[in-house]
Amino acid sequence: MTEPALIIRDVRVVRPGGGEPTAADIAVTDGVVSEVGPGLTVPEGAEVHEGRGLLAFPGVVDAHQHWGIYDPLSEDTATESRACAQGGVTTSLTYMRTGQYYLNRGGPYSEVFPEVLAAAEGRSYVDYAFHLAPMQSSHIDEIPALVRDHGVTSFKIFMFYGSHGLHGRSTDQSDFLMIPEGERYDIAHFEFVMRGIQAAREANPEIADQISLSLHCETAEIMTAYTRLVEGEGSLSRLEAYSASRPPHSEGLAVTIASYLAHETGLPTINLLHLSSAKAMEAAMLMARTFPHVDFRREVTIGHLLADVTTADGIGGKVNPPLRPRADVEKLWEHVLAGDVSWVVSDHACCREEKKFGQDRDDVFAAKSGFGGTEYLLPGLVGEGGKRGLSMSTVAELVSTNPARRLGLPTKGDIAPGFDADIALVDPNRSFVVDPVASESRQEYTPFRGMEIGSTVETTFLRGQRIFDEGKVRGEPLGSYLHRPTGR
Repeated sequence: MTEPALIIRDVRVVRPGGGEPTAADIAVTDGVVSEVGPGLTVPEGAEVHEGRGLLAFPGVVDAHQHWGIYDPLSEDTATESRACAQGGVTTSLTYMRTGQYYLNRGGPYSEVFPEVLAAAEGRSYVDYAFHLAPMQSSHIDEIPALVRDHGVTSFKIFMFYGSHGLHGRSTDQSDFLMIPEGERYDIAHFEFVMRGIQAAREANPEIADQISLSLHCETAEIMTAYTRLVEGEGSLSRLEAYSASRPPHSEGLAVTIASYLAHETGLPTINLLHLSSAKAMEAAMLMARTFPHVDFRREVTIGHLLADVTTADGIGGKVNPPLRPRADVEKLWEHVLAGDVSWVVSDHACCREEKKFGQDRDDVFAAKSGFGGTEYLLPGLVGEGGKRGLSMSTVAELVSTNPARRLGLPTKGDIAPGFDADIALVDPNRSFVVDPVASESRQEYTPFRGMEIGSTVETTFLRGQRIFDEGKVRGEPLGSYLHRPTGR
């Protein structure tokens, strides 16, 4: 039997399933956790990393990122994966679609996805995979091949794209989406996407539970009408105006439509993305009770848990769905603490200043949507969650275990023999004040600027290799593309 190459000594191991952190050492052999326990023997020649009593979390599986949306995918892979390592994120699941932004092209995924893989290959500091969005009818026909040949097991619908653009209202959707003439990206298309994914599940029963559909739940018609109202009335500005222009009941209505379509099509594996408001969560919980045969997962972002329309640093906090008033933030935390939230993500979308802001830096409707923040996901949840009584075991489930199990990553999400040695060492008593200059992301601003984050990631291991330590990203990019479901 091969001896361990690494011993991470004197840590408090955080595992899913409840229980307090346990004092132990962690042995790593061939990139895999081989033993966890107190006082492990250090084989001759093994590296020892002194954990100094820090919390050892399973490496974060950040299930919602957007590499390549505003800058070339090859560049974002190299830089934004460094921000991942800085924040204890060892696996990035990033969204990709055809149309404007990303690769700025349409066409079949048989042509597009090899370009995606080639652009990212050899450039990431963390492991990564892609969710894909079927934007045109022919993409639905490609789902079986994407599952079989490329290990893509998760797909996405952007419910508001039918008549609303990425940043606001739009009358040019066909050009924006780059779909064939005569096709529509609408509720009927969403239904057929669901039927296509369910057919793929039925054709692959051994992995059916790991083939799922994620939905961005906002309603285009409501948002278009309310944008007109908010701009015409003129009393609101900045992030408050943007939140009012995309009101919470737009989310609730979209959640309801998506849930009924899941019931109608028999698709049970539904992920409701970045629920941002009390009304969105209310609808999601109602739909779970109404359709108990649908295995809903409910996602919240760290941005919607840490910032609101008044505490975020300027219109750099524009994102879809919007940051909300403090009452919605508090309601989201109630749901987190009640166990209603399945996982927490960053929704990291690096948008540098030159692209983010219009000529008037106070005009929220002219700004681009989205911002980075993967580096604040784990420390933010440990810090703020800990203050609110969230257990560290639940933190591990929310940022690692739960998304890993749903999204086809059975070797991620725990610190136990047989799991990848993806580990984040966190000091829960060392806080820091957010300064974008200190971030590894290329984004020069952050809506979290000036916010005190209650814990700090000290060291990150990817399959037993230190990729972040002593405040610096280390070594060369070691991340691999994950053909899901992964296995040994």
